[in-house]
Amino acid sequence: MSGTEPQWNDRQQQLLARLQLEGEVKVAELREQFGVTEMTVRRDLEKLELAGLARRTFGGAIAISRDVALRERTNVLLEEKARIGKEAALFIREGDSVFIDGGTTTLQVARALPRGLAVTVVTNALNIALELMEKGIQTHVTGGAVLETTSTLVGPTAVESLGRMAFDRVFLGATGVSARHGFSNSNLHEAEVKRRAIAQATEVNILVDHTKFGAKELFSFAALSQASRLLTDREPEAELLQACREAGQDVRVCR
Repeated sequence: MSGTEPQWNDRQQQLLARLQLEGEVKVAELREQFGVTEMTVRRDLEKLELAGLARRTFGGAIAISRDVALRERTNVLLEEKARIGKEAALFIREGDSVFIDGGTTTLQVARALPRGLAVTVVTNALNIALELMEKGIQTHVTGGAVLETTSTLVGPTAVESLGRMAFDRVFLGATGVSARHGFSNSNLHEAEVKRRAIAQATEVNILVDHTKFGAKELFSFAALSQASRLLTDREPEAELLQACREAGQDVRVCR
């Protein structure tokens, strides 16, 4: 997004969250939910449309997601993501409690772990849980609503379950990394899960390929200083690299 970014009030934030979770909203239902006039709801939807987050329809709106479906991203930069996942897996030790969130790069961490490794892994990604189960690795899955584009479990149930756990290490993806806005994600609900996982972790590992450098998505989930380590396939440009190092990050280029 460029230029002056829109400011969202509480109602509009709740509306956006519902839109992203359900994919479609109706004016009549929103009017009843928020106790406002139909005109107010339509103005809110118009604002979301202008921000590129919704497309208005007769009687409501549908979400315009910048998420790309998991199946469409799986083979993009596969070799680079495999290198990142393989190196990230080396930081996991026997006896660790680990959280791995959803994504095509974090999936490679699960694939790189040796069969039968004596660790406990928590994940909100259905495909990662399956990968770990087939390897005989003790796995717990958060509850929550399924986000179809990424096969992840999100929402209050997922966030609350993570709040009752403590992790030695977490491994998270991001759709944007910038010096000013830190780590960001295009989906509000995934960002909330990442934020809670970071709060419960001793060590935070962020896994991104180089295409995420400089990108700034709508929902920031962590400052650069909140990550212990950044694992990537290519060194960031000088400004971002300096910002990461000044924030105390261990920047690892996986070759």
